[in-house]
Amino acid sequence: MTPGARISAAIEVLDRILAGQPAEQALLRWSRSSRFAGSGDRAAVRDLVFDALRCRNSHAALGGALTGRGLMIGGLLASGQDPAALFTGQGHAPAPLADGEGGGSADGVSDIPDWTRPLWDRSLGDCAEAVADAMRHRAPVWLRVNTVKASPADAIRVLAGDGIAAEPDTRLATALRVTENERRLSQSNAYRDGLVELQDLSPQLACAALPVAAGMRVLDFCAGGGGKTLAMAGRADGLTLVAHDADPARMRDLPQRAQRAGVKVRLDTDPSGGFDLVIADVPCSGSGTWRRTPDSKWRLSQAMLDDLVALQAAILRRAARHVRPGGHLAYMTCSVLDPENDAQVAAFLGESPDFMPISRHLWTPLDASDGFFLALLARR
Repeated sequence: MTPGARISAAIEVLDRILAGQPAEQALLRWSRSSRFAGSGDRAAVRDLVFDALRCRNSHAALGGALTGRGLMIGGLLASGQDPAALFTGQGHAPAPLADGEGGGSADGVSDIPDWTRPLWDRSLGDCAEAVADAMRHRAPVWLRVNTVKASPADAIRVLAGDGIAAEPDTRLATALRVTENERRLSQSNAYRDGLVELQDLSPQLACAALPVAAGMRVLDFCAGGGGKTLAMAGRADGLTLVAHDADPARMRDLPQRAQRAGVKVRLDTDPSGGFDLVIADVPCSGSGTWRRTPDSKWRLSQAMLDDLVALQAAILRRAARHVRPGGHLAYMTCSVLDPENDAQVAAFLGESPDFMPISRHLWTPLDASDGFFLALLARR
């Protein structure tokens, strides 16, 4: 595909997304109907679409319209390119620019949804603008080294053998930032053999901050794919790892992932008994991951946020019942919004005198990678 044809494809996909179709679904449908597109073309179109969604408001303002065409024109202008060079109407390129297209201004335009912006500013304070700007850019790819099978040096060496460059974070040696050829990861020996797992830096730092000792019983109460369950496996010997999710189907890949990682995890739809550590990474707005899933920020509504906050409170209460006296409860979200984080914890502590706060942390792209919240509580 020519650069102009890729722009046309991105316009088609974006128009479907703007009409209400989820981004991944729209991209998949385009890919299935475009057998002529190679892997490089599909990756390029995906990048164009996600870049446009990260900067939807400002690119639409520059391009002159909140349409796929307007977003592509605005994106080219934002990157210093002349849209007329690609909007030629030749071959599969989009039609030439009409009068008035591309003459807009993005001054004062925010790429955080208007209704969310006041809450965003209150939640993030002095760093709100800087975090909002960071969300306009692509997120890096991070790996977690599985210390059950490899050291960080071993993992880096095996990755390099597949042409993938990675470097450790200075705060956490087992967190590797991929610097070259990230698209080869799924086919790499390091990934297939369980030496590394895809996991963002921020949740890795959160898991590393949890109190773990040999022989502990650990319950991942909202396990999903089991990333945090597996992250705990290498922390100490003799851990009993139990994974639970309200929707067991979300854990369908966990047994295979655990086998690949060389660890034992018990899936339990109705866990019982007391646990030394209960992890509750609850469903949330995902506002901390908006640069990875940028279409989700445009789909979020106040009603959806209210429903999530109510659900989080209910899950937190249920998870707390599984913490033994003297044990710990780790409440986590991938959100930066206060109602899901500190306000949620404060409400729980207000009605749970047998729990006390131990620590809290809010990571953002300014000091880690994704936005991620951790509150560590202890049962008296």
